[in-house]
Amino acid sequence: MKRAIITVLILSVFALFLSYAQSPWERIAEKPPTLFMEQGESEFTTQSFRLTLVDAAQVVKRLSPLSDTSFDYTPGDRINQRDRDGLYHLGDINITIKKEGEKGWRRYSSAEKRKPVKKLPVNYNTIAAADLSATLPDGIPVRVTRYWETEAGSLILRFQITNISSDSIEIGSLGIPMIFNNILEGKNLNEAHRDNVFFDPYIGMDAGYLQVNRLHGKGGSLLVLPHQNAAFEAYNPLNDDPTPKGVVFEGFHEWLIHSKANAETEWKGVDPWNEPTSTLLAPGKMKNFSLKFVLAPSIREIEDKLMQEERPVAMGFPGYVLPMNETGKLFVRYSQKIDQIAVYPENALTITYKGETPNGWSKYEIKGNKWGRARLSIKYKDNTLQTISYKVIKSQEQVVDDLGNFLTTTQWYENSKDPFGRSPSVMNYDYEKKEILTQERRSWFVGLSDEAGAGSWLAAVMKQLVQPDKNEVKKIKRFLNETLWGGIQHAADSTKYGVRKSLFYYEPEMMPAGTYSDSIRFRGWEAWSIKNAEDLGRSYNYPHVAAAHWVMYHLGRNRGYDDIDWKSSLENAYHTAIAMIKFAPWYAQFGQMEGSVFLYILLDLQLEGFTDMASNLETEMKKRADHWNSLEYPFGSEMPWDSTGQEEVYMWTSYFGYKDKADVTLNAILAYMPTLPHWGYNGSARRYWDFVYGGKMARIERQLHHYGSGLNSIPVLSAYRDNPDDFYLLRVGHAGSMGPLANITQDGFAPAAFHSYPSTLEIDGYAGDYGSGFYGYAVNSSTYVYHHPEFGWIAFSGNIIEEDDWIKTEITTAGKNRIFIAPELLKIKTVSGQINQVNYNPVAREVRIVFEGDAQFDITVPGNHKILTSVENTKNEKGYYEMKSKKGKDSIFCFKIEENK
Repeated sequence: MKRAIITVLILSVFALFLSYAQSPWERIAEKPPTLFMEQGESEFTTQSFRLTLVDAAQVVKRLSPLSDTSFDYTPGDRINQRDRDGLYHLGDINITIKKEGEKGWRRYSSAEKRKPVKKLPVNYNTIAAADLSATLPDGIPVRVTRYWETEAGSLILRFQITNISSDSIEIGSLGIPMIFNNILEGKNLNEAHRDNVFFDPYIGMDAGYLQVNRLHGKGGSLLVLPHQNAAFEAYNPLNDDPTPKGVVFEGFHEWLIHSKANAETEWKGVDPWNEPTSTLLAPGKMKNFSLKFVLAPSIREIEDKLMQEERPVAMGFPGYVLPMNETGKLFVRYSQKIDQIAVYPENALTITYKGETPNGWSKYEIKGNKWGRARLSIKYKDNTLQTISYKVIKSQEQVVDDLGNFLTTTQWYENSKDPFGRSPSVMNYDYEKKEILTQERRSWFVGLSDEAGAGSWLAAVMKQLVQPDKNEVKKIKRFLNETLWGGIQHAADSTKYGVRKSLFYYEPEMMPAGTYSDSIRFRGWEAWSIKNAEDLGRSYNYPHVAAAHWVMYHLGRNRGYDDIDWKSSLENAYHTAIAMIKFAPWYAQFGQMEGSVFLYILLDLQLEGFTDMASNLETEMKKRADHWNSLEYPFGSEMPWDSTGQEEVYMWTSYFGYKDKADVTLNAILAYMPTLPHWGYNGSARRYWDFVYGGKMARIERQLHHYGSGLNSIPVLSAYRDNPDDFYLLRVGHAGSMGPLANITQDGFAPAAFHSYPSTLEIDGYAGDYGSGFYGYAVNSSTYVYHHPEFGWIAFSGNIIEEDDWIKTEITTAGKNRIFIAPELLKIKTVSGQINQVNYNPVAREVRIVFEGDAQFDITVPGNHKILTSVENTKNEKGYYEMKSKKGKDSIFCFKIEENK
């Protein structure tokens, strides 16, 4: 008997070992096929789509736009792998119910244990219909009937739910899985951009929708819309689907029409985006729930298509991250009148009606009153409900001031006995424990290099470019001189300027007893050895260091910090860029996060007359750009797909005149960087694996305003300034640039990102790789003045007042150092000093700049224009205009714009 038990235990352990040794796809393959595909398939054509259904299940095998029937929005290329119980397909349904008066909820899914469905007769607009009872668990007290229909040429998915019990039934959760092809596994970049899609939700109740974009950003955009009783209440991950998740697959989500059951169970204690609801069905009663599938001609035309479909449309300017000192504008259009507007939490926002535009948009002014998330609910006369999610923050200036203070005090690490030489520095931080992170099982988190390790000190350095503070700069100088130079970055010999992967490493045999925490399980590749930590070959570490030197150059050269050797700082920035190519040639073939800093360094070398260095840097960077120009999709990465190399690739391909590749890059960015009436998704560049590599809660999950938002705003706004009539670029780019400020806490802590899972909806607990995103804000934040033909004068990061012929704009960015007046293609940039206000007269083409005290600045107009000013000899020896104030008062610079004759 004992031997038999031992044998069983051995076999059980062996079986467990084999299960772990297998790949996820191999484990899935062990299950029997249950879609019964041998029973055939049926193909249907609608106005916009070619739809293929599996006959036995009547779920989607293929959904193609008629404009390109070789393309499939769904993962039909893997249907033979995913033909198993528990794997979702478009057409499935999840329902959680209970009898009235019961306490516990019961969940049922059409994907859990499949059987052939019972086909039902069809009529003129129904192309397929089925009773799903056979494929739903026994004992379910409702009957679910599914219809695939057309209406006015559009494709409709309708579920009819009937209470077949003698009790009233409450539907507490009703989810329709959104299964589109975001599985990138096994695809190279060319194949992924040909075959795959990304999708983002506007979780806006009856006005909500899901947009599905091809990776290359071209062609039509598939929109999933509420059609009947299908408000987009929540967006829930389908973590029970065994399709393997990771860097090549974010996972699937379901469109939740009702979410009360979720809110009472797995989301308990979390404040959801929308108020959770349910439906009560009396015995014998039924209700229909349906979605519509339509195609917008392009990403930029999504809102036009929504209006064509008679959906409520909202446009908020400058966006939905709302500083308290800025007045936002909201324009709403729908065929029905607005019945009432509510704000949650109460008084979090003030909304003021400002009339109608010529084409019937209702205009409102929005003011933020309370820090934190806020929901605007608009109820129309036909009971349609639209919700818009805002994030109210302090003024940009105050947020950045809080950030700098938190980084250089709370996150400031001073420990002369640190065995890894990390003192003094700005370290990663655990906000939940309220302590500096000195040890972590993932070595790079605490090694002051790589993104998660360098993120905090990089943010502290970049903050000084925007808003320098004497005490903070003093600490930053110590960090650069005592820890970065000679520590993170080699300071001598043949490896001078090389940047190592980490100062922290795991070598218990080498280090004194007690060096490493007993509570941390250091294991595997994550516990870097000293050899691994000293590796100079990861190119992504170099831009952080180059940016630090470059900021010191600007502080010494332009911001009055005479104790900083600006020439040496600029030279160090140059040598760091060259060292990346020398010591990390393989990774350097890719675009780098913050790689735009190399272009900024080049421009400053040219400005300062450092001709040899400028020429050499330009030559080396052109080799990289030439390589990108040879590729169809030039933004590869160490990851199979990424959203961070596009920043540098766009900037260099634009600089060298490779317009085709710049356009390819920009279109790809727009595919994963949406504009939606929701602060979390608006301008939020897609990233879904860096909570694993840079966060505390390590899971695969769509991150909201990860550092990709700030970085990708750089190329988008650069493209906008070259195309000032492209209002869409301005909206997306500015939203991305505000992403780095959106998640900063009231006391100044900056997290890796915001968790989008409805079970969390909170910032991550680690600072992680935040700094790369703040780099995007620091080099890119600007005030934009734009005149819209429908909405009038609008300021992005500014407050506009119209007086007679003058457009007066208060500057509200943290640095108050850049403004772009779109009608004139006019750029104003200070290198020292701040701009309080810019007044522009479009009739006389006159401009008045009001500076706060002294200022050095540059003015750029198109080549066929010039500026005229009455002030003589206003440019200094560095080529900048210069203003001196009297007795600390504001100084005013006036000029007029004229065409060259």
